[in-house]
Amino acid sequence: MTNTNNTHDFVRLIKKYPNRRLYDTHTSAYITLADVKQLILANETVQVVDVKSNEDITRSVLLQIILEEEAGDVPMFSADALTSIIRFYGSAMQGLMGSYLEKNITAFIEIQERMAEQSKGLYGAQLGPEAWAQFMASQTPVLQNAMNNYIDQSKNLFVQMQDQMQGQALNMFTAFPFPTPTKPPKKD
Repeated sequence: MTNTNNTHDFVRLIKKYPNRRLYDTHTSAYITLADVKQLILANETVQVVDVKSNEDITRSVLLQIILEEEAGDVPMFSADALTSIIRFYGSAMQGLMGSYLEKNITAFIEIQERMAEQSKGLYGAQLGPEAWAQFMASQTPVLQNAMNNYIDQSKNLFVQMQDQMQGQALNMFTAFPFPTPTKPPKKD
């Protein structure tokens, strides 16, 4: 598991033991889930492996971190958003939705990185967390408008893609010698 945005060239291997303890092989010490979160916030790439089965359980551990964050005071997802995501599981659109969310998160991160670089150019140094928070708070209406425009454009592209796929599917099936459905006669 590698991440191109990562500043490190190696994967930090974390072993999970049957007693549910996490062991960081890099520091040779037991760590907590909060420590794994801090590694991720520090742009470390982590891989968590179950010692007993040798199974990669990274996704499971990351979901635990998200669950803890969502249970906190400031969740990122509304109940409606989570409900909508759950409804995509098992549907034909599940793979597309995962890819769509991943690409949008990547685009959002790139926008954030560009803004940080631009702030570095404007102010001679990259803004610190407090200054960045103040800047973002003052720019909330502008950013909200930009994000709404981006979401609207993304939605329009998705609808266009869906229409194109439907048209291609209809064209594909017209090549088969299926009988054309006839309309029932109108009753007077």
